[in-house]
Amino acid sequence: MNDASVCDRTRSGVSQCSERTWSLNNIDLAGLSWSCPGCASKTPPTLLLHGWLDNSLTFEKLGPTLAELSDVHAIDMAGHGKSGHRPAGQSYLLMDYVADLAEVIDRYFSEQGTAPVDLVGHSLGGIVCGLYAAAFPENVRRLVMIDSIGAISRPVSETVPQLRRSIKKRLNGSGKSVVYPDLATAARAREGGVSPLSHEAALTLVPRNMEPVDGGYVWRTDPRLRHPSPLMMCEEQVLATLEAIETPTLFVRADKGLLSYRKGLEDRASRISHLDTVDVPGGHHCHLDGETHAVEEAVGAFLSDE
Repeated sequence: MNDASVCDRTRSGVSQCSERTWSLNNIDLAGLSWSCPGCASKTPPTLLLHGWLDNSLTFEKLGPTLAELSDVHAIDMAGHGKSGHRPAGQSYLLMDYVADLAEVIDRYFSEQGTAPVDLVGHSLGGIVCGLYAAAFPENVRRLVMIDSIGAISRPVSETVPQLRRSIKKRLNGSGKSVVYPDLATAARAREGGVSPLSHEAALTLVPRNMEPVDGGYVWRTDPRLRHPSPLMMCEEQVLATLEAIETPTLFVRADKGLLSYRKGLEDRASRISHLDTVDVPGGHHCHLDGETHAVEEAVGAFLSDE
C-alpha cells in the first residue's frame, strides 16, 4: 500500500485526501489532509497526532470518517513519516512536540489570536494533545485521547538513572540501519513489539516510515526517537497537567490496549473536569487495526455534539 492509495480510497466520495506540508521556523512537518467540501467555514478543523514510531497513516480509517464533519489534518510528528528530523545535537523531547503543535496551530489555524480546533491523538499523540490543551485551553474546542491519558511518569528516585541512560545512549549512537529487501519484510518486523499489529495494519503504516536504498528499504524515521528521554515527569506533574485541561475531553479506552491493565488510571481520569470515557474493543491501535467502527462512531459523535 502507498500513500496515494489511501487518498484514493475515500468513503462515498465525501472526502478528498492530499499530502500536506506545514513549514515551521526550524522544521518542516508533513502529513495528510482530508477535505470536507460541504462543511461550513466556521466548522473547526480537526488535527490528528499519531503515536510513537507511527505516522499519519495510522488515521487512514478515522480520517475520512471525521472529514464528514470538518477538514481533517493528520500530522507526521518530527522525526516520523515524511516530516523533517531534529538538527544534529538535539533530541526528541516531549515538550518540543507540544511546541511544534503550538506553532502549527498559531501559524496555520489561528485567526486574530484565537484558534478553536479539535484535537485527536493516539498514544504519544494523545499525550501531546493533552499537554497542549492544558497550556492553551482557549485554542481547543474538543480533545480526544485514544488509548492515552497523560504522560508516562517515573518516580523522582529514577531521575538520575534516567539521565545517565539517556546520555550514554546519545554518546554511543544508534548503530547501523537494517536494510529490508522489501516493504512486506519491514512490515513483518513491525508486527511484533510492545504494541503488536496485524500484517494488514503494519502494511498500512510501514511504507510512510521507509525510504528506498540500494538493496531494499531502510527506516526513514529518525533513529534518535528510540533514545531514552533525559528527563521524565513524575506522577504529581502528570496529574497537574490533567487538572489543567478545561476542554471537553473523550478518553477512548481499548479493552486490550496498553492501558487496559494499568493501575491508577481512575485517579488520572478523575483529574479531568469534563471527561467522557468510552470502552471499545481492540488493542492499542484500536482505531486502525481490526474492527474500528466503535472508535469511529464514538469519536465522530463526540466531535459533532455541540
